[in-house]
Amino acid sequence: MASHRLLPSLAGLVLSLSFSGAYAGASPLLESVKQNKQLAQQLCGEFRKLNASGQKAHGPVAVRSTAASQGLSTIDAEILNTYVVGMYCPEVR
Repeated sequence: MASHRLLPSLAGLVLSLSFSGAYAGASPLLESVKQNKQLAQQLCGEFRKLNASGQKAHGPVAVRSTAASQGLSTIDAEILNTYVVGMYCPEVR
């Protein structure tokens, strides 16, 4: 019976560790683009081209492209795309 009471606590611990790891990994990633505005401009240009062809900067095509070109996981690429669009090219969809 005691093991049933521990499961929710264990699940919460695992989730909190997962989210804290993702947050900690995002900070250097965002700092790198803050320090390299040319990269942000390049990504904005790619996002504008995708928009012109009906694709979205947050869509799977854009995320995979950013992941491949920057050597990132798809999660980090999604974070990077969101940050770049918000800070450097908010008109991009």
